[in-house]
Amino acid sequence: MSLVTPATAAVVVATYNRPEHVRTCLEHLGAQTRLPDEVVVVDSSPDARTRDVVAGFPGVRYLRNDLGRGHTAASRALGMAAVTSDVVAFVDDDAYAEPGWLAAILARYADPRVAAVGGRAVNGQPGEEAEGVGEIGLLRRDGTLTGYFAADPGRDVDVDHLLGANMSVRASVVAELGGIRDLYPGTCLREETDIQLRMRHAGYRIVFAPDAVVEHVAGQYARGRRFDLRYTYYGQRNHVVLLTTTLGWRDPHVRRYAGAAARDVGRHLGYAARALRRVRPEDGSVVRGVGNGLLRSGASVAGSAAGVVAAARASIALARDA
Repeated sequence: MSLVTPATAAVVVATYNRPEHVRTCLEHLGAQTRLPDEVVVVDSSPDARTRDVVAGFPGVRYLRNDLGRGHTAASRALGMAAVTSDVVAFVDDDAYAEPGWLAAILARYADPRVAAVGGRAVNGQPGEEAEGVGEIGLLRRDGTLTGYFAADPGRDVDVDHLLGANMSVRASVVAELGGIRDLYPGTCLREETDIQLRMRHAGYRIVFAPDAVVEHVAGQYARGRRFDLRYTYYGQRNHVVLLTTTLGWRDPHVRRYAGAAARDVGRHLGYAARALRRVRPEDGSVVRGVGNGLLRSGASVAGSAAGVVAAARASIALARDA
């Protein structure tokens, strides 16, 4: 951990089919009180609209990720490989950085133990600054994760993980730990958490800095909607992969998460059972409730099973490449 205070900073924006969001994102990066030394947009879109937008921002580099949607981690890795800065910050294309964002992030790297820094992603929801203020970015004992990245604790907080829409990493630590891994397909849930849990497992600090703020406007999903059945399936699948490949199969969090996942399935089935008792032929909403509970429980079970298989394959490949 013989690290030095970073002197340079790059910003990487991973995007898919959101050219106008990219435009606004880059405008905000150009208004920083501490301008980034490098800016790279990594585009997975099937057309040239985003390339045309980036061409209007001198000094901003454009890269293609030909893997397409569902490979956000690969876009982050491509961006990191293209820059030489000490710190690499990531913002989503629909996350607009306030003017002091990058300066606030860089200030925390004066501590050589700090490997990652992130901040608030505000959504404009009433009371979001207070919700979960004592539980930001935690890996719980049962293997589940907390979020609450819009909360404002009024001070820096050491956390276990950050939100991918507003995070940064010390490039030398990422290289030391083997780089960013693209193990999280579909909705890409947990892809940003992978490197952070590996950092924490290695003994580094991850800091949530509440004055490093982005406005997260939540652009349209590439496919489907948040919290649909795909979200449920990939949430389970990717979480199993995350815990086993970052912490190890024997880690207690993995065993406890199996119980948490089983309880989650039980909640979905319980919801379906309660709705079933109220079913009447003319009551379509209750019928949909039964179906929703059954479908979500099935998606959760299928996702967990797929996660075990994917995690086993990933563990073998990682061991072979070590």
